[in-house]
Parts: sequence; structure tokens; C-alpha cells
Amino acid sequence: MLRIECRQLETCSLIQLPQANLRNRVCIPTEYGDCCFCSFNKLIDNKEHLALVFNNADKTEIPEVRIHSECMTGDLFQSKRCDYGDQLQEVLSRFHEHGGILLYLRQEGRGIGLYNKLDAYSLQLKGLDTYEANRCLNFLADMRSYEVAVQMLHALNVSKIRLITNNPEKVKQVEALGIDVVERIKTGSYIKPENHAYLRAKVNKTGHWLKGL
Repeated sequence: MLRIECRQLETCSLIQLPQANLRNRVCIPTEYGDCCFCSFNKLIDNKEHLALVFNNADKTEIPEVRIHSECMTGDLFQSKRCDYGDQLQEVLSRFHEHGGILLYLRQEGRGIGLYNKLDAYSLQLKGLDTYEANRCLNFLADMRSYEVAVQMLHALNVSKIRLITNNPEKVKQVEALGIDVVERIKTGSYIKPENHAYLRAKVNKTGHWLKGL
């Protein structure tokens, strides 16, 4: 898989991503209204990523977009150790009212996978922060990349977006790969005693925008 490192950001706009195409578009009724689940062929990592399109947002000039990496513990089981589940619920409610595109990427644990994420949690209980724990397991602090997100947007004929994120690195990568981010929209801050240290590390070490920290 093509991977964009921070040091490549100044030149990665020259990289041409392979063209993905829409495989299927199926409308499914949900608690957040009817939404079209979109699958794709020829994504560069061959994983089953999804685009959820609310209110035909891909047909609008500049849709709101959330690029959300899978978090089973937070998204499904409402873990208090992170804020992913809270962010997902916020975005789903927002898109139900206003429309938008949710790109749901299969990048569990910032790309290290579920089992390794649980191993990292064990190390955090011993005093390491979230990034130190990943490095202790011989991973980069963040293994995610957003090439597939850009492929999905291109397949939906979307080139300009309002990106919902607190992560400056996500904005840099998406812009460097040719998407015009005309606005960056923050999510709420979901600070709890159980995730305070985790969120503080994100602010201090990767420059996340989080009000209250």
C-alpha cells in the first residue's frame, strides 16, 4: 500500500493515486434516516472501507465530510478510554439533519489492529501514553493513511469538502493528495476522567484541536 509519511507531504501532491470506482450503492434505513452505503473496487489496500452518504450529499457542491477510522471499542461498545464513539454519534446526528459523507475506514487502533490496540491499552495502564505504547510495540505512533479516503472521494466525484476533524495531520494529507479542504470543522470535546490523559497526549504530541485541554 502506498503510504504517505510526514516528510513526504511537500511532494506527495505529485503522486497519482490509482483510480477506484464505485462498486455498489445501497440505501439502508437507519436510526439517523435513510443513508446510502457505498462500496468500492480497486482501493489500494484492498480493504472493505465504506462511504455512508446522507441526503445525497455527494451531489452538493461542497459536502461536509468526516473521515472516521474504525474503533470497535468506542463505536460499538461506548468505551470511555477514547472519544471516537462520541464523535461518531455527533457526526451521524449532524448528517441526519444537514447531510454529509462519512468515510468509515478500517484502520482500527490508528492502523495497528484491534488485538495490538488492546496490547497498547495494557501498556497505557502501566504509565505509557498512547503514542509511547504504540512505539513500544514496534509500530509508528500513527499507522493510518488517507489515500483510500481520497480514492473514495474521487470515485464519488467529490473534490472540494468541508472536513470535520480535530486532527491537523488529516487535513495535511488530504490536501496534499489533491482534495480542496475549504473549511475545517471541529467536533465537540468529549473529555472524561477515563480519557483525559489520552486526549492530553493527542493535544501535546500531535497538535489536535480540542477545547478544554
